[in-house]
Amino acid sequence: MSSLKKSVLPVLLATVWISVSEFFRNEFLLKSYWVEHYQAMGLTFPGDPVNGAVWGLWSFVFACLIFVLAKKFTVFETVSLGWVLGFVMMWLVIGNLQVLPYGILPVAVPLSLLEVLLAVWIVKKLS
Repeated sequence: MSSLKKSVLPVLLATVWISVSEFFRNEFLLKSYWVEHYQAMGLTFPGDPVNGAVWGLWSFVFACLIFVLAKKFTVFETVSLGWVLGFVMMWLVIGNLQVLPYGILPVAVPLSLLEVLLAVWIVKKLS
């Protein structure tokens, strides 16, 4: 039971933190950037429940990745690797597809680093 508690609980709590952080950043702080960028491309910003479910899945997979990295690396290394794998790679791909509103980056970069740092802290503290 203790082993399960030291693996499942940190992943679930990190998933919740990541999901809340993503929702707050993208729905409250940066939504207008996303909507305007998509409108300029003649598209509607995807906001259906299925999109939210996929972001929930992304948050869970990201928390699992952080959990695995945290077992092998220091906090600094885990934050660095996790941030690059979770965010930089995503921004490179959606930037290449021209669906990334670059105006979000001054806000998204520091908040995403904070998101990863706190997720790593949760995982390290509880595992």
